[in-house]
Amino acid sequence: MARRGNFDVLGKYAWCVPSGADIFILLLLLLLGALLGNVVVFLFNLALGPAAAAEYCMLVSYPVMFIPPMIWAAGKSGRNRMRFKGLALDNANVAPLGWALCIVMVMAATLAAGIVGDLSTSVLPDMPSWLKSALENLTTGNLWVNFLCVSIFAPFFEEWLCRGMVERGLLGRGVKPAWAIVISALFFALIHMNPWQAIPAFLLGCLFGYVYYKTGSLKLTMLMHFTNNTFALAMGHIDSLKDAETWIDVLGPGYWYCFAASVLLIVLVILAFRRIPLPRPSGGFEVLPSAFDEE
Repeated sequence: MARRGNFDVLGKYAWCVPSGADIFILLLLLLLGALLGNVVVFLFNLALGPAAAAEYCMLVSYPVMFIPPMIWAAGKSGRNRMRFKGLALDNANVAPLGWALCIVMVMAATLAAGIVGDLSTSVLPDMPSWLKSALENLTTGNLWVNFLCVSIFAPFFEEWLCRGMVERGLLGRGVKPAWAIVISALFFALIHMNPWQAIPAFLLGCLFGYVYYKTGSLKLTMLMHFTNNTFALAMGHIDSLKDAETWIDVLGPGYWYCFAASVLLIVLVILAFRRIPLPRPSGGFEVLPSAFDEE
């Protein structure tokens, strides 16, 4: 169903409003997709050799991971459309702020949240060498391959799952907004699989989730995700910063001034988004008719 202002590719999922049990199914299907992705990596190793596979297999294996949950959600949405109303995944509930101001604010708040989240990373024990090497490959390897994986694929697929499916599903089924935002942020943290990424991901997920609840715009949360990941990618290609693991390493004592300014900025952005009125208690989502209603 083509809808003006929405990603057409997302329209097929509007009638899948996952329950708690459905969210568990989505997680299991994501794990199945991860296994399929490992099969792809193995086949790439056989066909191209370890060196070439290490550089390019993520371009295929990462999207493969989301194929099972996306197929399941599309099928469930198609069946539900005959009987139930849907909730659009992507909306434009941005008045009275407007798109331009929303875009500037969410990008700034995302960068600020990255600075705040770095405090948790600094108090964790040292990252295992294998994990550190894997993350460095995502930010210091082939720039264009990493850009596609980190800045394009991750924002699209992860926001579709964590905000578009999990949070929208919980809100659409009457879960209190605060709980829906926190649970979707926990889901977002869980799929990162390690505390060094999971704790900052949870903090970012809460911010993304609040913006999604108020605006219903998956475009905005994808932009926020893109901003965070692309900034990390750019930092990884600056020679003087490659050895820095946190903002504390980069800024030294000045980190605490940036921390305080970042917290203030996030609070101001949240207060600004509170001005956006909600069309319904479940959030800024457009209700779509069932196929029966359209007839």
